Amino acid sequence: MILLLGLIWSLWGEPARCLQEDGGFTFSGDILHITVATDDVYIATEEKLYQLSHDLVLTHSLTQRGMLKDLNQNTKKFHRVSEKTRGNATFRVNVFLPFTKNNSLISCGVIESTCGYCEILDMKNISNLLHGENIQVGPLERSSASVSFLVDVKKNPTVSETYILAAVQQDKAEQGKSDPETIKLLNTDDSQHGNIFSGTEQTGTHVIRSRGKVEFVDGFQINSTVYLFSNVDSGTKNNKVRLLWFEAKSSKRETFNSLRGATLRISGDEEGSRLLASSIIRGGQQVLWSGVFSVDGGATRTELVLFDISPDLSRGTDTDPDFYPTSKTSVSQSEPKILKPKAVLFKKDYMTSVLAERKMGWMVFFIGTSDGQLLRLSVDRNLRPTCPKVLYRASGDVKLLPQIYLDPVDHEHVYVSVKNQVNRVPVSECNTHTDKKACWSAQDPYCVWCVDEKRCTREDECKGSDWLSIPDESQKKMISHRVVEDPKGQIKVTIQAHLTVKAEMRSNFSCQFSTTSGQLCMQSGSKPHYPQCTCILSTHRVDGVDVTVRIRVGAAQLTEKLHLINCSNIQGEPSDLLCQRCITAGCGWRDNSCSWASPQVQSDSICTNITSDVKFSKPEISSITPSNVSFYGKNHAVLSGRDLQDVIGVKILKDLSCSPQESPVWNKTGVNLTFHIPSTNAKGAVKVCVLLPDGSCHGNAEIIYQSAPICSGIVPSSSWISGKRKVTLHGTNLHFVDGITHDHMHNHAILPRTSSYQNLTYETPAAEKTQKSFVSMRVANETLSCTQITYYKDPEFTSFSAVREGKDVRIVIQKKADELNMSTAELSVWGIREEEMHFCSIEGKESSSEIDSISCEIKGIQEVKFNQLEIRYGDKSIKLSNSSSNLIFMLFALLLIPVIVAVVVVVYQSKQKKLTAKMNRLIEDLELDIRKDIRQGFVDLQTEKADLMENVGAIPFLDYKHFASRIFFPESDRLIRLCIKDIGQDVVTVKLDEGCQSLSKLIQDQLFLTSMVHALEEQKSFTIKDKCSLASLLTVALHSNLLYLTNVMEVLLEDLMHQNSNSQPKLLLRRTQSTVEKLLTNWMSICLYGFLRESVGQHLFLLVSALTQQISKGPVDCVTEKALYTLSEDWLLWKAQDFSPLKLQVLFAVGRDGEVSQPLEVNALSCDTVEQLKEKILSTFRAKFGFPYETPIRDVCVEYEKHGSFVPLQDVDASSEVIGDMKKLNTLKYYQISDGAAIKVISKKDHPPLSPQTSLKDDENFSGKYFHLIDPDVVEDQAKSPERKKLNLKELHLTKLLSTKVAVHSYVENLFNSIWGMPQSKAPHAVKYFFDFLDARADNMKISDPDVRHIWKTNSLPLRFWVNILKNPQFVFDMEKTPHLDGCLSVIAQAFMDCFSLSEIQLGKHAPTNKLLYAKDIPKFKQEVKVYYKQIRDQQPVTDTEFKNFLQEESKKHENEFNEAAALKELYKFIQQYFTQIKEKLSQNAAPAELVEQLHHVKDTFDGLKSCSWSC
Repeated sequence: MILLLGLIWSLWGEPARCLQEDGGFTFSGDILHITVATDDVYIATEEKLYQLSHDLVLTHSLTQRGMLKDLNQNTKKFHRVSEKTRGNATFRVNVFLPFTKNNSLISCGVIESTCGYCEILDMKNISNLLHGENIQVGPLERSSASVSFLVDVKKNPTVSETYILAAVQQDKAEQGKSDPETIKLLNTDDSQHGNIFSGTEQTGTHVIRSRGKVEFVDGFQINSTVYLFSNVDSGTKNNKVRLLWFEAKSSKRETFNSLRGATLRISGDEEGSRLLASSIIRGGQQVLWSGVFSVDGGATRTELVLFDISPDLSRGTDTDPDFYPTSKTSVSQSEPKILKPKAVLFKKDYMTSVLAERKMGWMVFFIGTSDGQLLRLSVDRNLRPTCPKVLYRASGDVKLLPQIYLDPVDHEHVYVSVKNQVNRVPVSECNTHTDKKACWSAQDPYCVWCVDEKRCTREDECKGSDWLSIPDESQKKMISHRVVEDPKGQIKVTIQAHLTVKAEMRSNFSCQFSTTSGQLCMQSGSKPHYPQCTCILSTHRVDGVDVTVRIRVGAAQLTEKLHLINCSNIQGEPSDLLCQRCITAGCGWRDNSCSWASPQVQSDSICTNITSDVKFSKPEISSITPSNVSFYGKNHAVLSGRDLQDVIGVKILKDLSCSPQESPVWNKTGVNLTFHIPSTNAKGAVKVCVLLPDGSCHGNAEIIYQSAPICSGIVPSSSWISGKRKVTLHGTNLHFVDGITHDHMHNHAILPRTSSYQNLTYETPAAEKTQKSFVSMRVANETLSCTQITYYKDPEFTSFSAVREGKDVRIVIQKKADELNMSTAELSVWGIREEEMHFCSIEGKESSSEIDSISCEIKGIQEVKFNQLEIRYGDKSIKLSNSSSNLIFMLFALLLIPVIVAVVVVVYQSKQKKLTAKMNRLIEDLELDIRKDIRQGFVDLQTEKADLMENVGAIPFLDYKHFASRIFFPESDRLIRLCIKDIGQDVVTVKLDEGCQSLSKLIQDQLFLTSMVHALEEQKSFTIKDKCSLASLLTVALHSNLLYLTNVMEVLLEDLMHQNSNSQPKLLLRRTQSTVEKLLTNWMSICLYGFLRESVGQHLFLLVSALTQQISKGPVDCVTEKALYTLSEDWLLWKAQDFSPLKLQVLFAVGRDGEVSQPLEVNALSCDTVEQLKEKILSTFRAKFGFPYETPIRDVCVEYEKHGSFVPLQDVDASSEVIGDMKKLNTLKYYQISDGAAIKVISKKDHPPLSPQTSLKDDENFSGKYFHLIDPDVVEDQAKSPERKKLNLKELHLTKLLSTKVAVHSYVENLFNSIWGMPQSKAPHAVKYFFDFLDARADNMKISDPDVRHIWKTNSLPLRFWVNILKNPQFVFDMEKTPHLDGCLSVIAQAFMDCFSLSEIQLGKHAPTNKLLYAKDIPKFKQEVKVYYKQIRDQQPVTDTEFKNFLQEESKKHENEFNEAAALKELYKFIQQYFTQIKEKLSQNAAPAELVEQLHHVKDTFDGLKSCSWSC
């Protein structure tokens, strides 16, 4: 039955219109209780229970509405109903306890304030009801002054029982009645004596009774001791704050009999303070507890006070005057122990709640306030607080509920509640601090500076790295110094590091003092010992010496710059400023003068009470206007008082632990001055005083910071475009608004006409057009968004009529209906008669769908004839005239218009007939041409076959060193020649000379190499080209040690990742803008060369060959190289003229006697030039015989057999066609060469008398002198060339792109599949290793977004390596790449990269063709890429040994193929140019002195080579 009820209630417990936004969860009703368990957060509202995950995602809910049904005459049963069913009762929760050991949630309360009811719910799913019964546990009425919690009572050493301790608020006992039962222990399980929720045991029922009015605040158990806090009003004295102790042992009776009590007093012997909230501070030997006390018993003046509440076991039990167990008949008359605070930690108005925990030697308090703030206060071991930080601020002045919980899962968030919303607030914001100084200065015990990762984070996120944090006592500086004179007269500078570090870091502590004026410290100084080091100065002259102190703690490096001053030279009249200067300089302040510091540390607090001998008039403050501001501050505030003429500033004093803010002043008159009230993070009152030149501050005024203005709406929500409409903003705190801005006015502020707390009135600005305009509020220097207003056209008044009514005249004005909703109060009307104006009092307005009628009356006038009305709205005035005066003119104009139209029509029709006949002829010709082009394109597309030959002969692979050098130095032939050994030197091992050996050894040091790279990259003169050269030279120089090169690359990559981590991590490795990015390209090329040659190379060569052949199938313009068959729209020859294919019989001349070879069939086109014919002949020869023709193309002549003799063919001759100044290249059609014609090939070497036929392309102005298929832009008589009349449209030829794509598509698919193929289901070692490296770095940086990881991998492999190979096949093969081929390969490379893209691109009719061409193939390829990445991820990691062996094998394969000495020489040029910067970087990185000496040795060795031939 219970399971059935649970199932039904789970259906009823659906979510109730809850919203999740900004890290919070909003409920449909007010929150009554919140509690946090190990796995979930539980919320009780007026009508529902909610179960949320720790990140506030709703998992279950349960309605609290139901019906009371009679079981019998005396018993009623509560049954839940669905939300749609109206119930007659609501179960209101007053006790809400998670019972983790039992996996249950205890929920007790009342039904309709009369019937007590309790339930046990399943903690995993609160929809499951485990038990329910009618019983009262806790108060019958809603009470914030009752407490309940679970208590473990130890029955014996091995068994303990868990009970509910319920402490119920009690009002004053009625006369004659016994003292109420105030504190009870109730069962939590049916197996306990008396069953669940019973308070009895074998010895009876035991409770604690009380006398007087009791309000409970908090309770908890520490070990076996139970603590309970209350406010007690005995009736004869003021309020007392009471603490009760119980020893939870043996039984309920023994627990209550162990009662001891104490009274908490926060000041003197006075009573009257009230406890508002409390929190135990767990950990430590003492039981420390913090409480928020109301000083005067109200809710305004509050203090956070620290007590030691360790139980006093020496006092007897049952001695409390306000509480007593049932074993006694009345309370004791003895006075309880008085506990006084250890410290008052914090004073601030309106504190209402507190939560405390320990962190790294600090106590951290989370404080809630009644004006909606959550503060974090950190207190050091000396009980000195730091400046509080605002973690959360509710909208408006909504009170935070008293319950604050720490997230038990990650301990990085706290849960706070306001009204109907719960929020999960981070306890710190470590990642906002970008450097170690900012991280330390935040004084946040949760934050450490992670040395290896170079970021501010939590300690548990900095694993495997050194870290440093703030010490356990508050300090103002990370590194302080004192200048001390010892008894021997020696001057010592003592440096103190104020840090908390890992224990093992302390042994690695060193200090280095440096100055530009020679040696600073004597060699005999004491050895540094963490956290202090001392420098005994080698000279007594210390005035004005600049010193740089470099401290090393473990792997962390700190730098502090000091300016040493002779302490006796800091002189002047004693003042706060002089004292501050003295202490800051490391000196000591004694007897109102500055001297050498003493061994005891002095702080600047000694300067607070120093009075100056310089006499100023003591200023007084009488008022500040305004004194109430929002937390954004206020500009141009006015301070009034007396003797203000010497004031130099206004000091804003916040909490004592916070640094004061100073604001400059102006417009001083002696009685007034002007200043800006600065912004703040916290609401509340601050003290204000005025500063004098001696540093003293006078006056004691107050400024109250309140919530910022909130805008909830605007009435009316529209305006006419001429502006000046009076509108009203509604909201809260609107009296703090300085001005209103509209976004179309470019932030021009409009001053409010009137403003109050809830309303603000202003006049709208004008607009140029109808539009929506966003309204914002200007508050001090901040602009807050508000709402939007719609601009419509100005109201249009069309006509009016006047009627006499008695002695008055009624005027009715007609206005077009609009959306302005103009009220009569916004209008004023005057009637104009004989230049006299008569006010018309508006009486009403009637509206319809098209016309608005506004009626008004002119009093005391009998003349009805009014020619005009003057209507005013906003600041605009319009005149409305009577409409009958212009009627005759309008009729005349209407009659004239038809006459004009008739004349125009007659003239137009006569000319139209002539134009129509001419246009019809042109359109018919055009239509025939377009039909022909479309039909031909369709035929080509349907008949296109991938019939390109695959027998391309031997693949001309480049050897490794030429492949690598083209990758390393794509733009520098000089470096390629330098770094590649000639043939015959490959196997020769050349011994390096001393200079090269020294440099080679130096770059083998990782600290030096990384420092050098960073130093060079920091120089503005070090260009991207230099960075690429540096990376490639390092690759050559370290090619024999690829393992070390890999380690260096990883270090530099990590540094680059940390540079990008705080901005946009997705841009990492996207471009080559750093040395390491080029280094990664080189590394991939080295490691993947074998895979490229064995698996991908053949498919790439076949694709390139197929593209070349497909391009040659159609016309190719010899000048522009554009072709009819292409993949790139930019290279499409869409102006091609008609052509026909030709099969030519080519004969090769053999010897000098006229003999010829067997004919070779060559395919050509009638539109080919002579140069193109030669290229096709030689290409066919190579494909046919597998080797190239022995004569180069420029030494080849071709002749055409015509009528039995051979005619030489030339690109240009005397008969070539000329248009303008340009000549057309001769084509086969020009020479009338027919299909099957014979062509003879002759070599100039064999026939020297032939006239030379050098290539026309050698001419620098080739494209300016000649044209081929694309006519020049010259006006000519088209009658001479009728074929040029044809209209060519580019779009008609776009099908050629698709034809080309179809022809080569199988080659593209094979190529792509070979790239992301997995031989033996394993990716290449380098790919798997590097992808795992990227995943590991992402884990370390807490990057969980899978898109970031995907983009990193894509940028490092496909983008950085494969696209480079796809677009540059000449890096792999011995071939030339034409610009046209480059354009086609770019389209394929773009499609390749689109396969790896995560975004879905929506392509429309205006999308580029290179995107549309492969649009249908990309989704399929994307799925293959996804599988490819998954297979790599799932593959077993490459072991360190496997990868080390792989790299060693790659190094050994290609040893002695590169000129290492030449690379070292080029590297030294960079070192020589930036020697000083490299040396400084080594010093910053605390490099060992031996490394710097080695660098100097390299420089001396190279500089010593006077006539260096660099034959190292």
